[in-house]
Parts: sequence; structure tokens; C-alpha cells
Amino acid sequence: MKQLLTKTKGDQVIWGVVLVLSFISLLAVYSSTGSLAYRMDKNSSYYLIKQLMVLGLGLVIIYLVHRVNYTKFARVAILLYLISLPLLIYTLFFGTTLNEGSRWIRLPVINITFQTSDLAKLALFMFLARVMSVKQSVIKDWKKGFMPVLVPVLITCALIAPANLSTALMLGFTCCILFFIGRVQVKHIMLLAVAGIIGVIVLFTVSKLTGFGRAATWEQRIQDFAGKDGENGKKKEDVYQVQQAKIAIANGGITGRGPGKSQQRNFLPHPYSDFIYSIIIEEYGLVGGGVLIMLYLLFLWRSILIFRRCPYAFGAFLAVGLSITLVFQAMLNMAVNVHLVPVTGLTLPLVSMGGSSIWFTSVAIGVILSVSRYVDEMEGKAKETKEVNTTTETKKKLAATAA
Repeated sequence: MKQLLTKTKGDQVIWGVVLVLSFISLLAVYSSTGSLAYRMDKNSSYYLIKQLMVLGLGLVIIYLVHRVNYTKFARVAILLYLISLPLLIYTLFFGTTLNEGSRWIRLPVINITFQTSDLAKLALFMFLARVMSVKQSVIKDWKKGFMPVLVPVLITCALIAPANLSTALMLGFTCCILFFIGRVQVKHIMLLAVAGIIGVIVLFTVSKLTGFGRAATWEQRIQDFAGKDGENGKKKEDVYQVQQAKIAIANGGITGRGPGKSQQRNFLPHPYSDFIYSIIIEEYGLVGGGVLIMLYLLFLWRSILIFRRCPYAFGAFLAVGLSITLVFQAMLNMAVNVHLVPVTGLTLPLVSMGGSSIWFTSVAIGVILSVSRYVDEMEGKAKETKEVNTTTETKKKLAATAA
């Protein structure tokens, strides 16, 4: 165990945040899966043990990835991105449909499903970090600097959007933030935003006319969010799951009902995934919900510190890009739970019950910690060199004085 702790490097605060989020996940998943276990004829602790194994493997993935020098990820970034594109195309036309969306691929033999968009997000940010670090000298030039990073974003978002518009929009917005940090001209970023809006309008129109895609679902969700009047003239209420989430939050109050005492877990359709945050608020109150928000913001702040300390552009862009997309997804999920935005279907990273999504998140966190570890080692070597030089100079002065 001592050897393991000795080899565990990187930002200790991020490690702590990951462990606390994992603990919160176990408590929330165990509490919210009682009805599911009953319906599936499983033991009450079945999903707790499953989540424990998933999170345990996730921690192993974080540890193994953070031991790799982050510069090696630059070598596989292009290959990983090129692999993600045909997988997205295959998912779009032949993917497994779950919850009304074709977002998953089922792996044969092991019978595990995973969202190809999770792989695409990771691959895209690795690729962008590599290209932007190389193009920094010409990044303000439209043709030489911006086009090489713009095209991959447009292609990836276009392939994800038909089946998972919320993820595509989140990815595009996060890329805009990364471009701004990477000194891309604001007018170019605005053009990307305009292109995204036009793309969404075209996609919605084509889907509406052809019936291919999820235009009807998107339209329904926006109408439900806005409380648009129904056909009979009566004001339409929010969708059922949002109603139940509101009840859960109202029941939670300031301090909550207590661990395992949620009532709405028996009524919410997905209390262990998309709407797990409302269950956390019901059981731990606004205090618990606020603590969870602070944990994600703490994670982002520590990642920004890594970005500022990293001497090389690739590592800096890698750390800030991956952390922003993770935290932004968390904020969107929580915004859905408190009815600030329409339902999106995004999970709460490291907290919602899952499998492959947690593992891809673990890879991203491992990469961030790899950058942190490399920065710490460089600063440690610089400090040692400075101390040696100071000691040498002191000895020379003492020798000169003695002479």
C-alpha cells in the first residue's frame, strides 16, 4: 500500500475530489435503486455492488493513465480521433437504441454498451490540444490556424447531433471556450457559433420533414420546458420526471430528509442517472446540493491552476479542455434537475450510475492528473537545481572568505 501511495502523483486535491464524488455516488445510487432492484428481481445491494466495481475500475484507470507521461497522448491523438469518426457514423445508422436515442454500440461477446460520443469527446480534445499547440504561432490566421481546428469540431458535432443534440451543443460550446483560451480571434469563434446555430436549424428542419432524427422529441422538450398550452387550451405542465424532481427538491428543503429517506425515488423514471441530483437534494438538502456544486468547481479551479503552471501548450490545453467539458456537463445535468434548462439526457459525471461513461470520465481525469504529475516533477527538479546552485555558491563564498 505504501508503494502504491508513493507512486500516486498529481494534484492531491483532484484525487480527493474524485474520491469524495465516488463516495457520494455510492450513497446516492444505493438509495435510488431500491425500486429498480425490486422491479428487476435483484437483491437490494445488487446495484450498489455493481457501482462499487465500476468506480473501483474507474480509480484503477485513473491511476494507470496518470502514470503515463501526457506527451505520449499527442502521438495517439490523431489515431484516436480517426477511429472515433467511423464509430460515430456506425452508431448513427446501426447503433443500439436506448431511451429513444441511437447513441450506443453494443460490444459482442462481453455484451457491454457504450456511447461513442464519450470516446469522440476524449479524442477530439486530445486532437485539438495537439493541433492548437502546434498552430499557436498562426492561430489567428483563418486558413493556416483556425481551419485545422474548426473542421474536426464541425465534423464531430455534426455526427453526434442527430442522435444526441445536447452532447453536440455542449461539445461545441466547450470548444468555443477552449478556442478563446487558445488565443483564437473572437470573430472566428463567433462565426463558429453562428455556424452551429444554422446547423441546428437545418438539422431540425430536415428531421422534421424526413422523420429521420429526433426533431419531435426536441420540440416536445422545449414545449414542456416553456409550459406551452396544449391542444385543449389548458396550460401544459412540465414533463412527469421534471415534476417529480421538483417535488424531491421541495421535500429536501435546507438540510434534507436524511440518507436513504427519499420518497420520489419511487416515482422518478431515472433517479439513479439523469435525475440523481434531485435525489441527493431530497436526502441531503440544499446544503448537500451546494457541496456537490462546490466539488465540481474545486475540480475546475485545480485544473485551471494546472493549465497556468504547465510550460507546454499541449498539456495546458489538454488539462483545461477536458476539465471544462466534464464540469460543464455536470452543471447542465444539475440545471436540468432544477428546471433551468430543458431535459437533455446528460448524466452527472462520476455520480450517476453507469459503466463506460464513468470509465471514459476516468480516462479524462487520469490525463489531467498526468499533466499535473509532469508539472510537479518539473517544478521539483527546478527547485532541487536551484537549491544545489545556492548551496554551491554559498560554499564558494565561505571558501573565499576563509582564504
